[in-house]
Amino acid sequence: MPNPEKTMENCILMLQHIQEDSTIPRNIRRVADETRALLVNNGKAMGLRAAEAISKIDEISNDPNMPIHARTRIWELVSQLETIPLD
Repeated sequence: MPNPEKTMENCILMLQHIQEDSTIPRNIRRVADETRALLVNNGKAMGLRAAEAISKIDEISNDPNMPIHARTRIWELVSQLETIPLD
């Protein structure tokens, strides 16, 4: 079973890469930044942060302006977040 803390760190890094990719539209990068901020907020349980992040990412996952490589990263990110238990 994967370590939830390590999974969370990987997700934060993935979001940072999306945020820094200039080929991705600004609105998607903004949501990536907001989602990263949700994940680094240690004031909430890890499972709750992951669930909120999935919800936020779901808003942009079907954006028609999203490049194919970004969509693949988003799907991979959601898959990683879904492995974090809700506690």
